Amino acid sequence: MRTTLSSLFCQDTFFCMAQVTVGENESIESALRRFKRQVSKAGIFAELKRLRHHENHFEKAKRKAMQRRRRR
Repeated sequence: MRTTLSSLFCQDTFFCMAQVTVGENESIESALRRFKRQVSKAGIFAELKRLRHHENHFEKAKRKAMQRRRRR
């Protein structure tokens, strides 16, 4: 039996999905760890935190500067 863990986050035109397939002899704990790692790499939690409250222009500029640094 194969089980799938998935997360779906949709916003206007933004679509991101993280999915992990659990093997037959794999423990749920290890699959959950892989799933959490994939969700954090996709930036889903960061996007949710960003959308929770209004950003003023200073916070927005700071976030964009950090994104530019990460891309380098």
